[in-house]
Amino acid sequence: MSRIRGKVTIQDIADMSGVSKFAVSRALSGKSGVSAQTREMILKTAGELGYFKLNEPPGPAGELREYDDGKRQGMIVVLFPNIRYQNKESAYWGAVFDGVSARLGQRGLDIMTLTEPSGDHLFTLLKPEAIQGIVTIGEISTQILLDIARMDIPVVMVDHSDPAFHCDTIFTDNFSSMRELVTKLVSKGYRRFQFVGNIKDAPSFFDRWLAYRTVLESYQIALNQEPELIGSDAGDMYALFSKWKPKELPEVFVCSHDANARYLIEELRKQHFDVPRDCVVTGFDNTCDTHPILGTVNVDKELLGMRAVDQLLWRILNRGPAVERKLIYGDVIVRDMYGSPQTNSPVS
Repeated sequence: MSRIRGKVTIQDIADMSGVSKFAVSRALSGKSGVSAQTREMILKTAGELGYFKLNEPPGPAGELREYDDGKRQGMIVVLFPNIRYQNKESAYWGAVFDGVSARLGQRGLDIMTLTEPSGDHLFTLLKPEAIQGIVTIGEISTQILLDIARMDIPVVMVDHSDPAFHCDTIFTDNFSSMRELVTKLVSKGYRRFQFVGNIKDAPSFFDRWLAYRTVLESYQIALNQEPELIGSDAGDMYALFSKWKPKELPEVFVCSHDANARYLIEELRKQHFDVPRDCVVTGFDNTCDTHPILGTVNVDKELLGMRAVDQLLWRILNRGPAVERKLIYGDVIVRDMYGSPQTNSPVS
């Protein structure tokens, strides 16, 4: 999306969002009158247009504070989203948190773990002067991120970014890792694919989708994607699986992550399909060893958390340089024991 030159107006945001100026004004001012979903969409659109960069920043006086001693005292806050499955008990997010916690322990720093509030502003829960920095884990709402911006506290996000809030981010190299995985599948002779996973759920999923498409296009393999498999209107991929009846099985279902792969295999079994005899399934993240998942990418989840802390401590002392996006490559795993009998050997 191209950024509008000059000052971004409320009308610009309304036109791009497809809502009224009244709704935009209420959303930007934090007032009631618009739904949470509409508010989030308006804030993200404003960020994409450059509203928060071209207009006065939300912090006091619009400037970053300087600290006499070059650092600030206090604890590190680890902020989880108010989203099911994205918590410390998750096989993926819990491991990221373990990395954050371990690194903070090595540095002798205090930690506070919070789940983003569903209603109140973060201002009412935190005293900015008691916080050195914040690590966010997963998808934090735009409104909460704007609340953090007003507190002028250094932030590093793990596995998430938001156009309305510019800060350092730590990601797995989703594009390169997925590209390697799909290339290996093509080298084994597979030619009929379907991608599975809501690509709007997270930037990481969209990057994986782009890599998947790139490989198919480079080998001149027809996409033939079933639209419902990459973004159900219902927004619940698991509910979709239970209702979805494949018109024709592909050779490979390339899932956005291992949880999707596991659930898809279970639903295929309920429809009396055999995996891997009838088709194979791949995932990402390497969080499942109980199902016949042919390929995945082992994400070093603890390292993501550790590097987030490293970046945050650097940012606390270096407030001026441009924000950074750090990528950590994942290890591609292919388990030939779960390959299709017809395509279990490389093509010559």
